[in-house]
Amino acid sequence: MRLILMRHAKSDWSGPATPDHDRPLNARGQASAIALGDWLRLHGYLPDEVLCSTATRTRETLDELALTAPVDYVSRLYHAEPWDMLDILRGGKGSCILMIGHNPGIAEFAQDLVSATPDHPRFHDYPTCATLVADFDVADWPEVTPGTGQVVDFIVPRDLTD
Repeated sequence: MRLILMRHAKSDWSGPATPDHDRPLNARGQASAIALGDWLRLHGYLPDEVLCSTATRTRETLDELALTAPVDYVSRLYHAEPWDMLDILRGGKGSCILMIGHNPGIAEFAQDLVSATPDHPRFHDYPTCATLVADFDVADWPEVTPGTGQVVDFIVPRDLTD
């Protein structure tokens, strides 16, 4: 089973009256999400199911990725804690799931899931649009336990533009 764990792309903070849940992506975030979608396709990291927070910035990130997998918008993923993310993942149906969420929970979840962290200076702070690809030697998602994921790849948008 494969999990692609992505933090939403960079959002727009220019409208201070905009509720946090409704903040859209900014131009840099849109470009980053497009680049990450291209990167996913280039490497064959194509989900067959997407679990996405209901926040505007996560939904727009997903739109810019331009993937074709069925999507389940999960309100519990909005600012979810790591244990909530694990519970949501355990309900997944696909063999390759893309989960899009928020910090700090997604960074903690990524660290909890893998047996060894990737040698990348940005893994622990999980910047916007950071993406982990991890494999699990299980038959079904309910069998996933912390510390059992094997890192396949990890990338941040700057890796694609520098």
